Amino acid sequence: MRRAHCPCHPGLCRCKGWSHRVWFGWFGWFSWFGGWKEGRKQQQQFDQTLGLGMSSVVVSGVSELSLGELPMESWMSHLPCALWDTPLYQLAIPGSHNAITYCLDMNDRSPVDLTQPDMLQKLDKYMKPLIRPFVYKWAITQEYTIKQQLDCGVRYCDLRIAHRPNDSSTDLYFYHGVYTTLTVETVLMEIREWLDAHPKEVVILSFSHFLGLSQELHTLLLTTIRNIFTSKLCPKTEVLTLRNLWALGYQVMVSYEHNIASCHSDLWPHIPYWWANKCKAEALIEDFEHRKQHGRPGGFFVTGMNLTEDLKYICTHPTESLKDLVMSTYPTLLSWVKEQTPGSKVGSLNIIAGDFIAESQFVPTVVTLNEKLLKWSS
Repeated sequence: MRRAHCPCHPGLCRCKGWSHRVWFGWFGWFSWFGGWKEGRKQQQQFDQTLGLGMSSVVVSGVSELSLGELPMESWMSHLPCALWDTPLYQLAIPGSHNAITYCLDMNDRSPVDLTQPDMLQKLDKYMKPLIRPFVYKWAITQEYTIKQQLDCGVRYCDLRIAHRPNDSSTDLYFYHGVYTTLTVETVLMEIREWLDAHPKEVVILSFSHFLGLSQELHTLLLTTIRNIFTSKLCPKTEVLTLRNLWALGYQVMVSYEHNIASCHSDLWPHIPYWWANKCKAEALIEDFEHRKQHGRPGGFFVTGMNLTEDLKYICTHPTESLKDLVMSTYPTLLSWVKEQTPGSKVGSLNIIAGDFIAESQFVPTVVTLNEKLLKWSS
């Protein structure tokens, strides 16, 4: 396997404190001490104005910005060089659950997807004006576009692919409750454009929950993926460190939940997703703590912070939506996330995915967890 050397990147380094000067005599010493105090005071005031509540990291005696204060659209390229050789499956990576639900088809002529219970499909058929508003309120998991999510720092995208029933074309869509208006090809082109503008950022695209795809449509989808991402696709034989990926120009890992993946060198196997199937934050956390006791998977894996509502919850909260549920529980969930650690040890986490990730401190909280790897390596 090729490993290439990358010249040291300036990263985050920001010297706090005084300017180094050589002074002679007592007068010089007092001048230096007074300047140091004033400089330190100004630095502390600057830190307070950032307002993110993140601590700074000290590595090898050098004081640096908190990783949560990085520009999220390029947080990978700004990571300290101490993390460039850490495998991506040992970093804390923010992810988007059901990433493409911001463009669900609101046209009543669009059917609900075929994974929905028979009862819901029948109700939707005969009572569409009454049922559809509930479907939309609980089906939308992200309100920001894919480019906006990437700008916010998302580096794992949960992509659920479908072919619409009774559609004579070969167009593929995303789905969650109902189908999207944007095609898979359109969204993948947007991701490619974003990657071209951010050449040192790396994304993990998880294609899964295939619905209505024939073998021919799978082949067509793979051709589309390769035509769009070309040389950016990372083979599954490569060393997954930022240093190596940057040197070789790889920016995309494609995980494919289908047995066809084993026959292709550029398709990574399905990434395990810890789904608790709970509608309360405390129950979700309890489930994850139980899973952590049994150890983490060896490669990539996802801890899904997404809550799952059941019919009873929806019926007893008729005026609410999935967003209301998620945003009300984020304080509890993010408090738990802050206590987690990335890495290879038992109980460590890797990709952490959630809903409405761009409308909270979710992404900076996850990225900041990588500071713990810096402290261990120092």
